[in-house]
Amino acid sequence: MARPKRQIVALTVNGEAIEIAVRPHETLLEALRYGLRLTGSKQGCDKGDCGACTVRLDGVPVLSCITLAVEAAGRSVTTLEGLSHGPTLDPVQAAFDACGALQCGFCQSGMMLSARALLDHNPKPSLREIKEALSGNLCRCTGYTKILEAVQVAAGLCQPGEGPVDELHRG
Repeated sequence: MARPKRQIVALTVNGEAIEIAVRPHETLLEALRYGLRLTGSKQGCDKGDCGACTVRLDGVPVLSCITLAVEAAGRSVTTLEGLSHGPTLDPVQAAFDACGALQCGFCQSGMMLSARALLDHNPKPSLREIKEALSGNLCRCTGYTKILEAVQVAAGLCQPGEGPVDELHRG
């Protein structure tokens, strides 16, 4: 039985133009993790349920475990490795750290990339909007409170340690 032929896909990953050979059925997650060795995106459920594999495709969060690599041809992909700006952490990364928002770190990249996409679109989201933006990302460790707080801290809506602030109860 012949193996499917690989095809060359040109795309931009974390600001760098690259070409990678992929099989027609290869997922974007497989191309990133195993082809490019960018392991920030996690291989969780492989069904699009957990969000651990979330990357940004042209700025929009997508589940890379159910997105074919060939669908990224000519597009821009951002992984957790591309979120920081050189040695400077993205405000989302810094806020997650300051708030102690993660424990095992498995959901980390998906949460952070979804949060960054939200803040790029809506710099001052409500708590409801944050919950909605992160609703496709599952965390099995934290209970979400510190994650919600971290997104609010990154947006400048509260300080670390305040806990998530409901806009209806700000005083």
